[in-house]
Amino acid sequence: MNKHKRHFLVAAAGGAALPGAARAAPGGPRGTGPGLLTVTGAIGRGNRGPIDEALDQMMAKQKIRFDRAHVFDFAALAALPAVSIRPTLEYDAKVHLLRGPLLTDVLQAAGAAQADRSTLLLRAVDGYVASMSMADARKYRFIVATHFDGRAMTLGSLGPLWAVYEADRFAEMAAKPVNERFALCPWGLYHLDVQRAG
Repeated sequence: MNKHKRHFLVAAAGGAALPGAARAAPGGPRGTGPGLLTVTGAIGRGNRGPIDEALDQMMAKQKIRFDRAHVFDFAALAALPAVSIRPTLEYDAKVHLLRGPLLTDVLQAAGAAQADRSTLLLRAVDGYVASMSMADARKYRFIVATHFDGRAMTLGSLGPLWAVYEADRFAEMAAKPVNERFALCPWGLYHLDVQRAG
């Protein structure tokens, strides 16, 4: 994706979304840290209730609506089996080590629909949205990266979460110029919407 088209929202707006995202539904499992990733749509029971438009400011401004969600804090993501990948990145054309759980494992933990034809909408904090099928998430072994070159990613860099894959491993992707390989890879990922196949 073109890095010149990516601009973060002001820090105040980003911070406003976290307290609301961390609230769990009564009786649901709760994380102890701030919510980093909210999964909505065709999911299981969830661990939080509906969007609160007064407190979930960033989600409300980006027109996200849901009745229930599954929220992951850093510890919940770190508890899932981690995968390491080494893609050549568009930003500096160098190979970097990225680590985190498979996107499909995150979705499975949220009780999400697993049909190949299900659609995933991946949303970044700046509002950038990528759309892919569950089949492509599996085929390309997307991860939700939490670590970059051995360090936890931070807000304001490419993190704290990044949906990314090892484009170099797939001939049809490696044949593209490096700046055209990552359109499906929103950094600053904070919301996943799972849309069941029709």
